[in-house]
Amino acid sequence: MSATPSFDLTGKIAIVTGASRGIGAEIAKLLAAHGAHTLVSSRRVADCQLVVDEIIASGGSAEAVACHIGELEQIEALYAHVESKHGRLDILVNNAATNPYFGPILDTDPGIFQKTVDVNIRGYFYMSTHGARLMQRNGAGSIVNVASVNGVVPGFQQGIYSITKAAVISMTKAFAVECAEVGVRCNALLPGLTDTKFASVLVNTPAILKQALAHVPMRRVAQPSEMAGAALYLASDASSYTTGAVLNVDGGYLCV
Repeated sequence: MSATPSFDLTGKIAIVTGASRGIGAEIAKLLAAHGAHTLVSSRRVADCQLVVDEIIASGGSAEAVACHIGELEQIEALYAHVESKHGRLDILVNNAATNPYFGPILDTDPGIFQKTVDVNIRGYFYMSTHGARLMQRNGAGSIVNVASVNGVVPGFQQGIYSITKAAVISMTKAFAVECAEVGVRCNALLPGLTDTKFASVLVNTPAILKQALAHVPMRRVAQPSEMAGAALYLASDASSYTTGAVLNVDGGYLCV
């Protein structure tokens, strides 16, 4: 008889980027609730501290660390802090992302293009390379990349964002293949339409929302907390033989 899958993260060190609100905040809180010391990271440390305060009030362990993953020197500074203070990393959740343009793909401004690529592709890549190097010292670790269903089916008038999320899915598989031998797993979480500030233009525009929900079998928008359980599974030993996986949490959207 096999052992019961373990979601216990006691003693683990975790980083969650883009964790000051929305999906990232919910993932950070759940990882901490299961025992991880969680570094809550985003561009604005004051916003991260609010999440940390909530975690600590609930009996968890966390700290706020500012990091804009579109800036390579800030990634370096984040990892220097982790290595100096904790000496290890067990879990990395790449959640920070940007989607500054909603409009025709042919009208994509070069500056907007570069900003989206810098955060959503380059940022994820260098967060992952630094993280995997630190994880391999202990022979184990889990990287969870929050991508999007738009990486599979491009969102209407969300061209460059969808392209970057497709790249994140490919990146996940590349890291999974090359990092397996050093004990580092890498998986992707694909949220569907979720009620966050990030997706507010979709959720709060009735005509767009109606059209979007017509393609979701569950006929509703997800709450950020509904993404956290999948991230916990991928981060924990419950998924110890899972790497390179793409987990859809989308109310059935990609089944249609």
